[in-house]
Amino acid sequence: MKLVVTEKHDAAQKIADLLGAKKPKADKVFNTPVYRFEKDGEEWVTIGLRGHILEPDFAPSLVYKKKGGWQGVDADGQTLQASIPDSLPKPPFKKKKPFTADGVELKGWKMEALPYLVYAPIEKLPKEKDIIRSLKNLAKKADSIVIATDFDREGELIGADALSCCREVNATAPVSRARYSAFTKPEIQGAFSNLVAMDDNLASAGASRQDIDLIWGAVLTRYLTLVKFAGYGNVRSSGRVQTPTLALICQRERERMAFVPEDYWVISGQFDADAREGVTAGDGPGAFSADHATARFKEEGAAKAAMNAVEGHRSARVEAVEKRKRTVPAPIPFNTTALMAATSAEGLSPARTMRIAESLYMDGYISYPRVDNTVYPASLDLAEVVRAISGNPAYAPTCKAILAQSSIRATRGKKETTDHPPIYPTAKATPDDLPPAEYKLYNLIARRFLATLSDAAVVEGTKVTLEVGGERFIARGDVLVKPGFRAIYPYGLKKDETLPPMEEGQQVAFNGADCVQKQTEPPARYSQGKLIQEMEKLGLGTKSTRHAIIERLYNVSYIQNDPIEPSQLGMAVVEALDKFAPHITGSAMTAELEERMDEIAEGKTSREAVVTTSRDLLSQELGALMPHSEEVKEALADAVAADAYIGKCPKCGKDLQLKASQKTRSMFIGCSGWPECDVTFPLPSGKIESVEELCPTCGMPQVKVTAFRTKPRVVCIDPACPTNQEPEVVVGKCPTCAAMGKSSNLVARRNPKTLKRSITCENFDECQTRYPLPQYGKLTATEEVCEHCGAPMVVVTTARGPWKLCPNFDCPGKEQEKEKKPAARKTTKRKKA
Repeated sequence: MKLVVTEKHDAAQKIADLLGAKKPKADKVFNTPVYRFEKDGEEWVTIGLRGHILEPDFAPSLVYKKKGGWQGVDADGQTLQASIPDSLPKPPFKKKKPFTADGVELKGWKMEALPYLVYAPIEKLPKEKDIIRSLKNLAKKADSIVIATDFDREGELIGADALSCCREVNATAPVSRARYSAFTKPEIQGAFSNLVAMDDNLASAGASRQDIDLIWGAVLTRYLTLVKFAGYGNVRSSGRVQTPTLALICQRERERMAFVPEDYWVISGQFDADAREGVTAGDGPGAFSADHATARFKEEGAAKAAMNAVEGHRSARVEAVEKRKRTVPAPIPFNTTALMAATSAEGLSPARTMRIAESLYMDGYISYPRVDNTVYPASLDLAEVVRAISGNPAYAPTCKAILAQSSIRATRGKKETTDHPPIYPTAKATPDDLPPAEYKLYNLIARRFLATLSDAAVVEGTKVTLEVGGERFIARGDVLVKPGFRAIYPYGLKKDETLPPMEEGQQVAFNGADCVQKQTEPPARYSQGKLIQEMEKLGLGTKSTRHAIIERLYNVSYIQNDPIEPSQLGMAVVEALDKFAPHITGSAMTAELEERMDEIAEGKTSREAVVTTSRDLLSQELGALMPHSEEVKEALADAVAADAYIGKCPKCGKDLQLKASQKTRSMFIGCSGWPECDVTFPLPSGKIESVEELCPTCGMPQVKVTAFRTKPRVVCIDPACPTNQEPEVVVGKCPTCAAMGKSSNLVARRNPKTLKRSITCENFDECQTRYPLPQYGKLTATEEVCEHCGAPMVVVTTARGPWKLCPNFDCPGKEQEKEKKPAARKTTKRKKA
């Protein structure tokens, strides 16, 4: 039996479909789906992992031995050791009561123990025990093993970890590697006909990143959390790449805050080439505007002098007409960074872009989406790709023109690698084949591919210089005279700005000028796409991790909005670290470690050497931070209070803040004067932002609430406020009471203490029937009952429109719907027109 190990379940199914002579048989080993088929008379089995099935962590039983440094015992009972530098003093804990490390939480660790944690040993622990059990069961019976995970650092590491599990039960089976860039039949069959060896260096580079990120993230996050552990957002996250990225955002914000705007004046005149002297210029085809030749007047007096000079004039003389054609080259192929920058401009965040791209890749619509390459390899049949997507009517004319050429030539970028080609479409899709967001991304990729095979565009620019009362005005217009690649790739294309025909010496009507005072603008905040590009430029993160780093910064409330704005907490974290440990916030050290990891992949250095270097660097930075813990605490405390501020307490006048329960970690609004003042309010569900305006009805503070798939709404925080009251609605009879031979109404109401809305039986104490409801939207009762559970059907009307639902979360019909939706979606996505 030949065992094929893939990174995900979908990949296992896809490879089985593309390799098998017949439809593969779906099976299960324990609880893990597998696919069995025959190829060349041999039995094959494909199994999909769930990404990483092993993960690095500190040894679960970790103690410090006075003479031997750290000692731990791994999951197999093997002893792990790690030495401590001589520069560190004797550990501040007793041998009788050793500290233990429990993953990210690091329970039991105190601030003084963190320098020793930097050098604690790491081991790989099972993350997906069920999958590992199934994998070992198959590996025992395997005659050979093929690792078919994604071909990049992370994929090679996932494959190496899976292989290590296989080797525990089968030490002799031959192992090979399948490398592919798309889920198409020629690509997959070619990969399995040309199997190669595993790349141990590439896997080691991926493992070193895991180790380094674990150590830096655990130590720095724990440091910031121990420094200030209370209130809104208890954990103060930090990381090797995350913190320098946040520092970039904060640096731009500081530049904006320090920016001093300067006044300037702009003069714009109105002209009409169709009118003559003494005739008022209109808004017909001959009308156009022109700016004064002095683009910005820095002195108001100079602007007024120019306005006085043209006042009273009714005509202008054309001094010069210049026409010049310029060539706009076709764009280069998409790599990951360029794709995320392009989709960001189209309203898709980098994180969402990569999630959708992964789905399109797995369904065979695009090639592998995590690449640095911007040069199509010679092995890629460009004409075949064009033919594959030419069935889409929107692309058909361009495809026909490209295929009619004697030879197809593509543009080339500066980055050329040999792992994967740039991102390109691998199959035809139309709007009927994919959900809107997925087609939006596919369409961008397909059009970009065709654009890279198209001619350059030619734009004719016209510049007209006009003279009025001794003052010069300049009008400019651009016209696309040869569309070239712009015919298929309109993204970012400006509309034609045509000027009416004019000749030198011609008199045109002048209809006066306007003078507008403006101010210089501060540097623009980063959009997510621009930040991705800046991270790549500075060597922060990789093509596979940059979008996740930005998403993480949003999740821990260090940044908000897009363009990106840092929160006060994010600013405080960066300022504190930058003051006492500037290497943590700078990009140089992180970029240097990235280069060292590249050297591991190239076989120039070892994983152990690079991880040790990173430990030493972190130890130095932590040593600089530790003496200033109180100062860091004060900076974080002020920022936490500022970000958590909601308004003034109606009882004592102190600040109302977002707080976290010490017991449940749930959020609520409470007074900063606790325990003397016990005023609290429930927190509405959704994203919460404070607003300055008080409630016009009761005078209490208000918050802006943005719930999932709803428009932001401003609500009063006081549940007793009339604006939060809703009339009770009888929606039907209780099916539970009916089964007991009783008749009780189900009533929809909002809880006055928690603000949560539900449908509750009048006889709740006895029957315990209660259904949750969406927190927002007008509720309307119907006379219908659910065919599956007997609960009353209701209609909820929101800004997105009315929708009918069964409020019973345990309704059997909901499970049936869940099963239908994925199947229907896959059928739709894979449908070929």
